[in-house]
Amino acid sequence: MMTSQTKMLLMLSLLLHLLIPSSSSATYTNHTGALPPAVPCLPDQASALLQLKRSFTITDDSTAAFRSWNAGKDCCRWEGVSCGDADGRVIWLDLGDCGLESNSLDPVLFKLTSLEYLNLGGNDFNESEIPSAGFERLKYFANLSSLSVLQLGYNKLEGWVSPSIFQNKKLVTIDLHRNPDLSGTLPNISADSSLESLLVGRTNFSGRIPSSISNIKSLKKLDLGASGFSGKLPSSIVRLDLSFNMFEGTIPLPQNSRFVLDYSNNRFSSIPTNISTQLGYTAYFKASRNNLSGEIPSSFCSNNIQVLDLSYNFFSGSIPSCLFEDANALKVLNLKQNQLHGELAHNINESCTLEALDFNDNRIEGNLPRSLVSCRKLEVLDIQNNQINDSFPCWMRVIPRLQVLILKSNKFFGQVTPTVAEESTCEFPSLRILDLASNNFSGTLSEAWFMRLKSMMIESTNETLVMEFEGDQQVYQVNIVLTYKGSAIAISKILRTFVFIDVSNNAFHGSIPESIGELVLLHALNMSHNSLTGPVPSPLGHLNQMEALDLSSNELSGVIPQELASLDFLGTLNLSYNMLEGKIPESPHFSLFSNSSFLGNDALCGPPLSKGCNNMTLLNVIPSQKKSVDVMLFLFSGIGFGLGFAIAIVIAWGFPIRRRSPARQRAL
Repeated sequence: MMTSQTKMLLMLSLLLHLLIPSSSSATYTNHTGALPPAVPCLPDQASALLQLKRSFTITDDSTAAFRSWNAGKDCCRWEGVSCGDADGRVIWLDLGDCGLESNSLDPVLFKLTSLEYLNLGGNDFNESEIPSAGFERLKYFANLSSLSVLQLGYNKLEGWVSPSIFQNKKLVTIDLHRNPDLSGTLPNISADSSLESLLVGRTNFSGRIPSSISNIKSLKKLDLGASGFSGKLPSSIVRLDLSFNMFEGTIPLPQNSRFVLDYSNNRFSSIPTNISTQLGYTAYFKASRNNLSGEIPSSFCSNNIQVLDLSYNFFSGSIPSCLFEDANALKVLNLKQNQLHGELAHNINESCTLEALDFNDNRIEGNLPRSLVSCRKLEVLDIQNNQINDSFPCWMRVIPRLQVLILKSNKFFGQVTPTVAEESTCEFPSLRILDLASNNFSGTLSEAWFMRLKSMMIESTNETLVMEFEGDQQVYQVNIVLTYKGSAIAISKILRTFVFIDVSNNAFHGSIPESIGELVLLHALNMSHNSLTGPVPSPLGHLNQMEALDLSSNELSGVIPQELASLDFLGTLNLSYNMLEGKIPESPHFSLFSNSSFLGNDALCGPPLSKGCNNMTLLNVIPSQKKSVDVMLFLFSGIGFGLGFAIAIVIAWGFPIRRRSPARQRAL
């Protein structure tokens, strides 16, 4: 039998696991707690739980969550429920992340007066108010004096939260975050509070941060993000989230801060000069979308920082070389949309740990450093909208995990696909997103090179669905901007299943390689605004996952392959301003495309164009079928000619025979 101290240690162990999630989006996993005690649950406890069960809408999720909640059974053995050792009272209720739905939070919950752990996070209470006879009345919380964990985050609760909730000295965790219509203020909290995690971010809470919060020695995790707070911060915080507020001035740094600091989406204008003394244990530093300016402090070249995001600010000067040469732990470096210039450091650390590097939309010049090959774990390289002047980086083939390569809008030049002798030296085994648009690339596109893009042909089964990068106790997701379906689209979560090629706005010539039809995982292909010639390859009809195809503004000729009409997911098609001819294929998908998809091809006809086809319809025969038709016509012509010739011979020989027969008879 567990003692109460042992049980509390077990709870705190579980609590630490629950309260420091690996992702910025919390997940509330359902736990059953400790083993059932010898004493069965009291009837009033079971009755309260069954009434709580009835308050939820009957759905597949609720049926699964309450499968073991049956009248007449010991409620201490129900899923998500645990009872005290000797009195049969419920001390643990965990219905987190069960997908439950209810129009309100039933006040019967407050009859469970011995609760020590309550988790209702990750459900849906339909924007209902906090119970008027519950949380906001001190007497109810006085009755819940044993409660140590309160998790109501990720619901749709609304209303005013009584400050008294935060003054319960036994509470270790208060999680109300991501309830945007939940409001309140933080009161003064006693220095002997047990509070370790206070999460009220993404709510409608407001007011000054109480000075007393600095005296809470136990506080390790504070989330005030996307709320209306102001004031000084407490010290000794393990995880601090002030994102999505309106804080101004110098970024405040807690003393001896550790692990996670998120100041993004505020109005901070400067970084403290003593920042190097405050980042000793910081692994995750995010200050994107502020008004920070000046040079990037070299203090960030700490050996412990794993994720550094200073994007969407006004930093100038060059990128500190120490971020490449000395930062041995750095996994993610995001400096996009600043005013940085100069060249990149050319002596990248041989033990480089970078997994994602993004400095797009700056003014970086020169060549890409060849020492970047030291970053063997690199998966994302986004350097679009700079002034890099270099040839296509075939030398990056030795980076085995490179999946996203965005070189758009720079000054790259020359041939992309190598010569026959060099084809084996330019293989990118993991590449899924390739954006070379708006450069000075030229030459032809090699059939064999596209055949080497194996990750665009074969789907990987041993990777996570979303491209994520793990810092210490925090997951970071890179976002990129691509021209997709004709518009610039910001992709905040990069799916590893998304396959994309954009080589538009260059000077490529020659035909479109038919081998692109082997890239069966391709979702988007943009080859517009080049000088490509020849037909539209019919193998493109094999790309069954294709959603966007843009071949506009080239010199393509011939008919539109009927195979394209079978692409069920094709939502965007642009073949305009080429030299295509014949009848536009008919299919349910093609009937949805507007005139603009086919404009500038004077010899095209049929819907959606107003120009009729008349006798030109036969031009649009499927190439493969046209060949077979030609063969059949040849065979039938040959057979007809042979039969005609045979008949002519027979007739020609038949007449003389008939003329000689009577004479021969008279001679006899």
